[in-house]
Amino acid sequence: MAKMWAGRTSGVTDSLADDFNSSIHFDCRMYRQDIMGSMAHAAMLGKQGIITKEESEALIAGLSDILADLESGSLEFDMTCEDIHMFVEQVLTNRLGDVGKKLHTARSRNDQVALDLRMYLRDEVDEILAFLRELITTVCDRAEEHKATIMPGYTHLQRAQPITFGHHLMAYAMMLLRDVDRFCDCKKRINVSPIGSCALAGTTYNTDRAFEAEKLGFSAVAQNSIDGVSDRDFCLDFMAAVSTLMMHLSRLSEEIILWSSWEFKFIELSDAYTTGSSIMPQKKNSDMAELIRGKTGRVYGDLLALLTTLKGLPLAYNKDMQEDKESVFDAADTVKMAIPVMNGMLATMKVLGDNMKAAAQKGFINATDMADYLVKKGMPFRSAYKISGELVAECIDRGCVLETLPLEAYTAKSELFDADIYETIDLEVCVNKRISEGGTCVSSVEKQIEFVRNSL
Repeated sequence: MAKMWAGRTSGVTDSLADDFNSSIHFDCRMYRQDIMGSMAHAAMLGKQGIITKEESEALIAGLSDILADLESGSLEFDMTCEDIHMFVEQVLTNRLGDVGKKLHTARSRNDQVALDLRMYLRDEVDEILAFLRELITTVCDRAEEHKATIMPGYTHLQRAQPITFGHHLMAYAMMLLRDVDRFCDCKKRINVSPIGSCALAGTTYNTDRAFEAEKLGFSAVAQNSIDGVSDRDFCLDFMAAVSTLMMHLSRLSEEIILWSSWEFKFIELSDAYTTGSSIMPQKKNSDMAELIRGKTGRVYGDLLALLTTLKGLPLAYNKDMQEDKESVFDAADTVKMAIPVMNGMLATMKVLGDNMKAAAQKGFINATDMADYLVKKGMPFRSAYKISGELVAECIDRGCVLETLPLEAYTAKSELFDADIYETIDLEVCVNKRISEGGTCVSSVEKQIEFVRNSL
C-alpha cells in the first residue's frame, strides 16, 4: 500500500521494513488523544481562516464520528497503516474526500505525536494519582487500626527498638505522599503543548498556538519549536516517578514477604492474594508481593532504555524516538496493576499482633530504655550500656526476657535498680515515652495519620 507521505519516494516499502517501521500496533492506544488533538487543530485552522469555517466544522464532525465508531467497535484499526496518525487521517479522507486532506495543514507528525503522548501521559498521571490516593488511604486506615500494636523495629534486619505497626506503616504513607508530589510536579512539565512546532521550524501559516493549547487543557506552549518536537524529558520525568513509586512498593512487598513467612508470622495474607504450590500442599506463597518486587526491575529497565535511546540523538526529531512509547506504556501499565494489588493485600491482610509483641520481647529491644533508666539515676552511659548488655546475656542464658528476669538479678548488677525497672522496660511504656515529633508513640502516629489525610 502506498503511504500518505508518497511523493519524494514511491511510498512503497518492503513488507519486512514496513513492519519494522510501523508503530500502530502499540500507538493505537492513543487514538482518543490523537482525535481530540486533531479536532482542536481543525478548530484553530477554521478560526484563523486557514481553512473555511465549513471545512473546519466538517473535519470536527468527521473526527467525532471516527471517535464514536472506534469506541463502539464499529470501526477497527487498520494494522497496515504506519501509525495512529495516518490511520485517522486515512479514514477521515476516505469519508470526507479532499476536505480530509486539509487537516494536516500547519502541523507535522513530529509535533502531533509529541502532543498525543503528552495528552496520554497527562491522563495516565491522573489515573495513577487516583490509585495512589486510594492506597494511601488504606495505609492510613490500617495504621490507625494498629497505632498501638507493638512490634520490633529493625536496623540491619536485626531487632532494634520497639515501635508500633501503625508507625511502621506510616513510614510508607510518607513515601507514597512524596510520590503524589512527584507525579503532580511531573504533570506540570507534561502539560506544555508542542503543537504548532510542526516538523521543527514552525510554519508559515498564521496559527494560534495558544488557542489550540487552551482548547486541549494545556497550561503553556513550547517556547522553542525544535525543543517542542525533540523533547522527551517529560517521559523521563514520568518514568522516573513511576520507578521511585515502584521502588517504594517493592520495599513494602519485601517486608510483606518476610512478615508472612513462618519465621516472622507477623501477618497472614488473604487467600485472594496468595498462591499454592503444585507439589507442596502446605505452601501459601506471597506471589503478588513477589511479582511487584520483580516488576520493579522491569520498570527500571523501561527508564534506562529510554535514557539510552535519547543520549546520543541530534536535534530535532529522529525515528529512534518512536521507541519512547513502548517503554512509557509498559511502565504505566505495570504501575497501574501494582498499586491496586498492593492496596488489596494491605486492606485484607490479618495482623498477628501477639506474634509481633512476642518478637519484640524476645529481641530485648527495651535494653536501651534500661540503660537510660540507669543514666537518669546518675550512672555514666557507657557503664549503663555495659550492665544492660550483661543483663541481656543473662536473660539468654536463663531463657527469659528482661520483663521476667528476677529483681535480684538486676540489683546484683547495680544498687540503682528498683522495682520500678519493670514499668520502665514495659514495651507499651517504651513506645509511648518516645514523644518526639514523628516518633512512635500513639499520639505521634495519630498526628502523622492526620497530616497525611489532610495532605491528600
